[in-house]
Amino acid sequence: MRIITSTFTSTFAATAIPASATQPPPRAISLGTPRFTASALAQMARTEGTLAAWQAAFLKHGATAPGEVQGPFAVGLHLPDGRSFLAVDRFGIEPLCYRVQHGRLHFASRADALTDEPPELDPQAIFDYLYFHVIPSPRTIYKDVFRVPAGHCVVMEKGQLTVTPYWRPDFTPHPKPTFSFLKTEFHLLLQQAVARQLDDTPAACFLSGGTDSSTVAGMAAQLSAQTVATYSIGFDAAGYDEMAYARLAARHFNTRHREYYVTPDDLVRSIPTVAAYYDQPFGNSSALPAYYCARMAQADGVHKLLAGDGGDELFGGNTRYAKQAVFGWYGGLPAALRELLLEPLAQLPGLDHIPLVRKATSYINQARVPMPDRLMTYNLLTRLGVSEVLSDALLARIDPQDPARQQAQTWAQLPDTSLLNRMLAYDWRYTLADCDLPKVTGTCALAGVSAGFPMLDEALLAFSMKLPADYKLRHLKLRWFFKEALRGFLPDDILSKKKQGFGLPFGVWATRHPALYRLAADSLHALADRGLVRPAFIQTLLKQHLPSHPGYYGEMVWVLMMLEQWLAAKAPNYRL
Repeated sequence: MRIITSTFTSTFAATAIPASATQPPPRAISLGTPRFTASALAQMARTEGTLAAWQAAFLKHGATAPGEVQGPFAVGLHLPDGRSFLAVDRFGIEPLCYRVQHGRLHFASRADALTDEPPELDPQAIFDYLYFHVIPSPRTIYKDVFRVPAGHCVVMEKGQLTVTPYWRPDFTPHPKPTFSFLKTEFHLLLQQAVARQLDDTPAACFLSGGTDSSTVAGMAAQLSAQTVATYSIGFDAAGYDEMAYARLAARHFNTRHREYYVTPDDLVRSIPTVAAYYDQPFGNSSALPAYYCARMAQADGVHKLLAGDGGDELFGGNTRYAKQAVFGWYGGLPAALRELLLEPLAQLPGLDHIPLVRKATSYINQARVPMPDRLMTYNLLTRLGVSEVLSDALLARIDPQDPARQQAQTWAQLPDTSLLNRMLAYDWRYTLADCDLPKVTGTCALAGVSAGFPMLDEALLAFSMKLPADYKLRHLKLRWFFKEALRGFLPDDILSKKKQGFGLPFGVWATRHPALYRLAADSLHALADRGLVRPAFIQTLLKQHLPSHPGYYGEMVWVLMMLEQWLAAKAPNYRL
């Protein structure tokens, strides 16, 4: 059974498939902290529980019901009239997976709760993982098990299952913005967003020293009656450690600061644990530092950590936004100039030997690539060569063009707005919902704490969509409004620092630490033994590429290693 889903409605007939050997999934589920905007539903949630409110909402509004609910949530239920509904919040903070068995919709928060024994894996999902380093929704690693995409509702009625969005981004910039007015509104919304995430337990925050985590920690410090606890991770590796900025923010906001320096030995101990915890392969290397941060907080008795994720994607903070803006200028040139002069010149042989001309031709050739394909110009798997990396057995079972089609379909259905805003909305799906948020929520859950994301508050989201594009990216300056509005609140050194976060020096350490290298090498060779990747590529990767550029090629070693570690725990007998 294949489901195609994005912002288009998709429908298919339910078919009978073997029953799961796992514990029967629940008949109803409500996760997260949904806030019903309708007063009657809010009152029902308080007096009768959230499931009762959800049922009333779906009975009245059908698939549009989640659009009137805020906060992180996932819901699945079967209504008395025979319909079944599933939905997750706008960013997929709370995940929900589903499967159709014997004409009935089953659902669970984890994909591995809906599988048979032994589980049947989807080779195309393995390729997606190697391409994206995660498996984007709706696909999961398991055949016939799917994940509800962020901001979508799933309806099953009379044997037909439909996946459709209940919410779409609406970018309507202020026609005549006033900086001082917007700054005041922004500060108020930030305070309210952080306040909504605080509960009766002492406030605690991740603190990388970047603008987002520092802002959340600072707002929490202003609002909390007790001293806020902040947690940071450092690395004894040149170019990776940002502890100085975290300490600066902690001093500035007078937090109770705790820090831990992750070591290669920590990775050797924890990589199998973290890989096995996820319900499918997950290759974001920042998961390990986040896990150690959450462990440190849990040991202090912390129950919830606030994270800064989302600020870059709402307010224009990723470097690719400026880079793609430069490429976007090319489309503003007269068509005749581009098509009759510049592009033919760029194809002339021998120009790559002239430095300045080589840069110009490279710019033209990249600028000609349509979005979103241009974003994947530097994709690690395609740069290494799909046929060079993957085995013939895996190549025979996949469509290498499927990820590009997924992304093109998502891009085509985004609002017809500026290039920057389309990139932001695109990242809400691929960067936040599929990668960064599962990193934080997964590792926090493994450590025994929950996570909150004030930057993804619905009011802040709406505010960001009202900002003009040049308030987010002004003269190639990232997050212009965000930084200017927080000038005086955040230390200047933090406002001017380059973005890094909890980047992991895995490649550098793998070349210097024998036990870590052995773990990586053994994992990669085991993956080749499963028939997924070519043994010759593994040899080249470990013996040539990794030593020459550990920071760059270490990412591919990490992604392959985490795939094997997950397979070893969840599908040890899997072979092609």
